[in-house]
Amino acid sequence: MASAPYDDRDGWIWMDGEYRPWRDCNAHVLTHALHYGGAVFEGQRAYNGKIFKLKEHTERLFKSAELLGYEIPYTQDQINDACMELLEKNKLVDAYCRPIVWRGSEMMGVSAQNNTIHAAIAVWEWPSYFSPEARMKGLRLDISKWRRPAADTAPVHAKASGLYMICTMSKHAAEAKGYDDALMYDYRGQVAEATGANIFFVKDGDLHTPTPDCFLNGITRQTVIELAKKRQIKVIERAIMPEELEGFEQAFLTGSAAEVTPLSEIGPYRFEVGEITKTLMLDYDALVKGEA
Repeated sequence: MASAPYDDRDGWIWMDGEYRPWRDCNAHVLTHALHYGGAVFEGQRAYNGKIFKLKEHTERLFKSAELLGYEIPYTQDQINDACMELLEKNKLVDAYCRPIVWRGSEMMGVSAQNNTIHAAIAVWEWPSYFSPEARMKGLRLDISKWRRPAADTAPVHAKASGLYMICTMSKHAAEAKGYDDALMYDYRGQVAEATGANIFFVKDGDLHTPTPDCFLNGITRQTVIELAKKRQIKVIERAIMPEELEGFEQAFLTGSAAEVTPLSEIGPYRFEVGEITKTLMLDYDALVKGEA
């Protein structure tokens, strides 16, 4: 889907405590985070002028920064207020919101103890991550050769920029083969997640989802588990092995960008877009739009 470049748009961005014209929000080429991947960020959606679970997203942003060893120089309330004010300032009602925090350019090297911590927030109009037609038909996933790292090798519970390098590589490789996205295994060879979304499976009326011990326990993931339990659908969080994929009837992704998106294929395995998946899609849509 063609769109204007993200560095050349009208509008306003909140950066280091000020609202600045979109095109004026730049970072130096020797910014530490650009070289060493030390930024943390959030991706959240606004529906009908309200950002869904904004408080939870901001709490995770601060936890991610803490895991990477630095402190955000603003309060959570300041970040929340800036997100909401940006929607109004940019005249947006349904939008995507991206807060990001990073180490600056005072020191260049692995160590960055004295670097200024910068923060910015941008909001823009962004429709469904996947087209409505693709969502209802079910996405096709490749299986990536890259794996999610172990919890003792990286800060796996931080939403940190450096951890997404293998996600980009996996998604590019999948798209080159004609797929929509890729499934990633973890360091043990167990099913983990897609490149930017958690995954669920349906078998005999129950939901199965990998235990998030080496990847993010997504906010949308947690929301969908709550919705399933309200429907009296049993949710089983456990280790899932690749050979089990053949026995699942339905599969879908969850994420702030992906929302609830059905799958039709993962590598050689096929799934139906069934009633449980459709029900949870509708329940999630109603919840985020304030219709539940």
